[in-house]
Amino acid sequence: MSSAVKIFQGRFGRVALLDMDAPLVGHAHHHCHILIKAGGADSAFRVRGERAPLTDESAVVVNAWEHHAYEHDAPPGQHTLILALYIEPSWLAEIQRSLALSAHPRFFPHKSVHLSAATRKMAEEFVLELWWDDEVSPGRLEGLLFDLIIAVVESYTGWRDLASLLRSKPPVAIDPRVRQAIALMRRDVARELDMDSVAAATGLSRAQFFHLFQRDTQVTPLVYANVLRFEAAVERLTLSQEPVAEISEHLGFSAPGHFSRFFRAHLGITPTDYRRKVNLFEPPAGQASELI
Repeated sequence: MSSAVKIFQGRFGRVALLDMDAPLVGHAHHHCHILIKAGGADSAFRVRGERAPLTDESAVVVNAWEHHAYEHDAPPGQHTLILALYIEPSWLAEIQRSLALSAHPRFFPHKSVHLSAATRKMAEEFVLELWWDDEVSPGRLEGLLFDLIIAVVESYTGWRDLASLLRSKPPVAIDPRVRQAIALMRRDVARELDMDSVAAATGLSRAQFFHLFQRDTQVTPLVYANVLRFEAAVERLTLSQEPVAEISEHLGFSAPGHFSRFFRAHLGITPTDYRRKVNLFEPPAGQASELI
């Protein structure tokens, strides 16, 4: 059974050390996402329908709102220890202006990145510090995290040149009707998504709505709604003392077991496991209601 070893949450986003032995459903995040194998068997992710290997020498990088799924294709009984970085683009931009476009859906030009020996050593030291040091300070963690991110993206020439990035990857304008649909989704993350009603509310046919939504957000309306629901669950599990059953009911699940399956399908662990393992440094910079 997959489990969490450590989870740290703060203005940088989330850092999770996950012991995985099962696949995850296709999903997305508003974070930019870096996945590094920390131990165990080789495995892979599927990013935008293409396989991206997760090995000692190859990390997986996923853009904000890029559809991906974990594929645990290791031999039966073997686990993969994954260092999963869910990075808030606003935090990166605060530290270095050249990383202001880390929220762009094409910030990472490739799905995999080769890890040099120096970067692998840096990742190993980062994992060891997370594993053994329960007293790691926010400043220490943020410094190690930023250095590791830079080491991973260093092979992407041109990322330091903000003007060049803007010219080569111009931001995509979001259609006002798509923004209206997102506002409806945010208004009540617990409401079961009725695609026809949302499309009608925006003045679009179902087909037009799906086309525009995927064009502007890179994911389907259902995946987007699930992101909102998942992040709302993470926020409540981290920042409140509500029983898991109450959180489940608040988010519109008919039974706590359904909530647990939903959460496990997206992260590999149960809501209870997440709450038990998470270390909160400070309230996250991006709340579920502020994803766009």
